[in-house]
Amino acid sequence: MDAAMVDRLAAGEGWALLQSLPPYDEDGSLHLQGRLREAGFAADLVAAAMTQSRLRSRGTEKFGDFAAGMLFTSDGLEQSTRLAIAARHAHRYAAAGVRDVYDLGCGLGADAMAFAGLDLTVHAVDADDTTARVAAVNLRHWPSARVTHGLAEDVRLPQGEGRRHLGLWLDPARRVTGVADISGRTKRVFSLDAISPSWSQVLDFAAQVPATGAKLSPAFPHGSVPSGAEAQWTSWHGEVLECAVWWGPLVATAGRTAAVCTETSTSVVTDQDAVDGGQRPGLGSVTDIGEWLYEPDRAVIRAGLTGALVAAVDGAELATGVGYVSSGVARELPWARRFRVVEAMPLSTKRLARWLRDHGHDRVTIKKRGVTLDADLLRRQLKMTGRGKGGSEATLVLTRVGGGQVALVVTPA
Repeated sequence: MDAAMVDRLAAGEGWALLQSLPPYDEDGSLHLQGRLREAGFAADLVAAAMTQSRLRSRGTEKFGDFAAGMLFTSDGLEQSTRLAIAARHAHRYAAAGVRDVYDLGCGLGADAMAFAGLDLTVHAVDADDTTARVAAVNLRHWPSARVTHGLAEDVRLPQGEGRRHLGLWLDPARRVTGVADISGRTKRVFSLDAISPSWSQVLDFAAQVPATGAKLSPAFPHGSVPSGAEAQWTSWHGEVLECAVWWGPLVATAGRTAAVCTETSTSVVTDQDAVDGGQRPGLGSVTDIGEWLYEPDRAVIRAGLTGALVAAVDGAELATGVGYVSSGVARELPWARRFRVVEAMPLSTKRLARWLRDHGHDRVTIKKRGVTLDADLLRRQLKMTGRGKGGSEATLVLTRVGGGQVALVVTPA
């Protein structure tokens, strides 16, 4: 979809067509396209409208009812901030007394929508003309939001008194321009130097405006967290979505933090929570494993804060970096799952297969961390085909303890 097609879809015949479409149905899409062309709509407009219908259907998961009135691009939808997470971003700015936000690299406008929803004045900028026009459509209901096409580096920021209540939000592009794959997505980049604007340019912005935030990849390296800033890894129902770096008055807790989010709750884990547990050694052998096994949320692991779980349950990590924590204490935590350890043994295919058969299991769910085994191959070697009569399923955790590989049979608490 190019800029001209965005304009056609956003007004008159195009918008009327788009709003008249029924809920997207993949099986019936070709038939519907044929009917629309027979009704006199241009083929390219029909194709674009059907693409938008499909993307709106996908976008509902991130944007809820708002998706029905939005335009999308494939890359933009994949990279856009979930509206619930964008609201958390916006509240940081509002709580810090920011009134004007420059959203540099606004994409489809998800964060800008959240800023505008809190009555902040939003200056949204995107380097791609098509994307900027899409964002303008998505922000049309908020008079306080304005979208322009341009490079973040070329934006002239207010000076003097105009900076008193100024905030910056940067979402550097993490995909290269050029040929897309069959789904319409372009190639992702991972280097901080390859994002646009680059990490060094983001740091320059933060030096100019104290209230600066930047949305970065969950792979953001711990060693790159600026002094005095907060790097927060955020998950949604266990999926790590981003690492956002905050400066100045937007910092809640300096250092590395993790936000574990669902529709109904948010739990934040910090460096301070991990102090008491961060220096405890891992277990020595499989015989040291306690009654309970804990698995922290992935955001906690990404943030390097497994020590917070060690401290919270008075336990020990099975081995440095694996994330699993053993304890004799049963405790409910909103940011960790608890399992009862049924059996713990050094990893031996024959021994494990015999134990599973003896206990009536004919299929397994395999969780692994810190080992390189192929789970599907192991399942075949264990002959866990699920074809037995009356058998049950076992949950296996394959990981490391004391330098060796171990297999744990567990049940959710």
